[in-house]
Amino acid sequence: MLECVVNISEGRDRRIVDELATTVADDLLDVHTDAHHNRSVFTLIGEEAPRTLAQRAVELLDITRHEGAHPRLGIVDVVPFVPLGDSSWDDALSARDRFASWGSSELSIPVFLYGTEKTLPDIRKRAFVDLSPDMGPLAPHQRAGAMCVGVRSVLVAYNVWLRDSDVATVRRIAAVIRKPSLRALGLQVGDRVQVSMNLIEPTVTGPLQAFEAVREHASVEGAELVGLIPQWVLDAIPQTRWEELDVSPATTIEFRLAERARRLS
Repeated sequence: MLECVVNISEGRDRRIVDELATTVADDLLDVHTDAHHNRSVFTLIGEEAPRTLAQRAVELLDITRHEGAHPRLGIVDVVPFVPLGDSSWDDALSARDRFASWGSSELSIPVFLYGTEKTLPDIRKRAFVDLSPDMGPLAPHQRAGAMCVGVRSVLVAYNVWLRDSDVATVRRIAAVIRKPSLRALGLQVGDRVQVSMNLIEPTVTGPLQAFEAVREHASVEGAELVGLIPQWVLDAIPQTRWEELDVSPATTIEFRLAERARRLS
């Protein structure tokens, strides 16, 4: 089984987000929407739903009208395929390449590949500067921009909000805590600031460790899980900390898969 966590550059128009969710309802495990980031993260199962979602998003949205706190290259900004269960890295890599070929040809959108060739942060820094797309047109699509299509292992997207702080401080904290298992950005989000993180090796740095790393440097106001986590990530966190860290059994991939199976039975 393959998971695909599609990041769409729209988080303010609830009507559009709901319409996108409806188009992939059978294969949708979760939607996390953030108005300040102006971004929605759709956790999907399989290969067909990501294509359906991408095509409809491109029809509905225009990157030239987009504003938000989160970095982005396009409407269908990030499309990572993740192997779950019996699926292998090669299965996810093949799915990535099929989606990239489809998106670049059918939607005429330039595609940058990541996961084996390069990293997503590298693409964000270099795209259309000294790095050309791997597939499709060499210039951004007029309305859709570009897509970053990748393969990766399970990661945890996680935000920690700071109390009584400013963007300079949060950027400094992000730089200090950054390491191979933890990618971090300091962002101004509305009238608050946050450390926005990808925990790319949750066995090394999970939500608890990330939360505590930030708290070593500043007063923390709260935490926010973006998307879902595997059960084993939840199991590594003492139950007494679940509420504080914004995790629970209902935020696990396994819970949502069981929920989907009941819904489709």
